[in-house]
Amino acid sequence: MNNQKIDITGKVILVTGANRGIGNALVEEALKRGAKLVYAGVRRPFTHPDPRVMSLTLDVTNPEQIRQAVEKVESLDILINNAGVAYYDDLSDRAVIEQHLAVNLFGTHDMIQAFLPLLLHSRGTIVNNLSMLSLAPLPPIASYSISKAAALSMTQSMRAYLAVKGVTVQAILTGPVDTDMNRGLDIPKIPTEVAAQNIFDGIELKQEEIFPDPLSKSLAEGWFNSSSKALERQNAASVSA
Repeated sequence: MNNQKIDITGKVILVTGANRGIGNALVEEALKRGAKLVYAGVRRPFTHPDPRVMSLTLDVTNPEQIRQAVEKVESLDILINNAGVAYYDDLSDRAVIEQHLAVNLFGTHDMIQAFLPLLLHSRGTIVNNLSMLSLAPLPPIASYSISKAAALSMTQSMRAYLAVKGVTVQAILTGPVDTDMNRGLDIPKIPTEVAAQNIFDGIELKQEEIFPDPLSKSLAEGWFNSSSKALERQNAASVSA
């Protein structure tokens, strides 16, 4: 991991799923930290009171909308893949699994591939908002857990491939945050604003995995010292410049 910190001041940032929850909080936190321009990827365009925010109509499962977004973004320093879906299921319906994969895995993949030329030019940063369920599933949201585990594996592989090209790739292993997605869970949750602050702290420190809330953070030390993390580093060495 590169120890040189990232300064958000003056950066151009794109956040998907920016209409509510963590995505909306990430837009506001980027502004507080002095971002030059924040592209907010949303399904329905909106006007933000801060002129530094530009709304992009962007469904990450829609190739044409991704293509149009690329045409509007002239430069990019940080891509935050935050858009996601989560539904209760028991794995009995393949269509539900495919729906989760379409957004949480392939949507993230397609966004990275589309904006990679800009990120290579800026030697920028890719941040994928995953979940602590990437590490162990929660059966009541099994398809979601599967999609996030796959997205973590993709993130780790992209980290190895892109590190030699100067692009940083980070994963957010989110726990309970007070969002619409978690509203039905009767567990302690942190506000989205706090999660966004902790996420940007992790981005600035170039942490490979960011644990933004108390529950996920309790896993951090064990994760960084785990045999799984050691194996990731070992396997990454197979990628040459």
